[in-house]
Amino acid sequence: MNRRLLIPLVATVALLGLLYLGLGIDSRDLPSPLVGKPAPPFVLEALEDAEVTLTEQDFIGEVALVNVWATWCSTCRAEKPLLMELAQGGIPIHAFNYRDERESALRYLSVSDNPYRTIAYDPAGDAGIDWGVYATPETYVLDAEGVIRYKRIGPLTRQLLLDEVLPLVEKLRAEALREEPRGSEARRVAQS
Repeated sequence: MNRRLLIPLVATVALLGLLYLGLGIDSRDLPSPLVGKPAPPFVLEALEDAEVTLTEQDFIGEVALVNVWATWCSTCRAEKPLLMELAQGGIPIHAFNYRDERESALRYLSVSDNPYRTIAYDPAGDAGIDWGVYATPETYVLDAEGVIRYKRIGPLTRQLLLDEVLPLVEKLRAEALREEPRGSEARRVAQS
């Protein structure tokens, strides 16, 4: 066979092989380099009030979820009832309103329930990039110190909550309670 034909043929077969392998990877299973690291810093306006500035510190202090959503995201709407259940069950949920229009997001929240304690408005997606957002919805679990302990790309499901998210939240809450007495004792010693 002619060498001129062989090189493009081998390159084409290799490219098709890579595409085939890539199509078989579920983007939800992509590991996040941020898991185990502190939540990335950001400074954004609050969705509800452009005069209020939010930072990652507003998401920290207790075990919480951070949800990335947008009004144009149909799967975000589909997972919202589960988020409402979590919020009503006492799990704090913070959010990024991602690459959205403020008026659309406010209108959406005014006609439906709002599971979020805090919503950072990220119209350009800059904070989302720093947080490693691939697509909406995405959900993170933060421990009380603000370390990302879990990331889910795609909508939450009831089974996923039961199998992964809720057990992790309970484990992190138990860890925070065990750490609290030591922190209280250290503060008392420092104050005396």
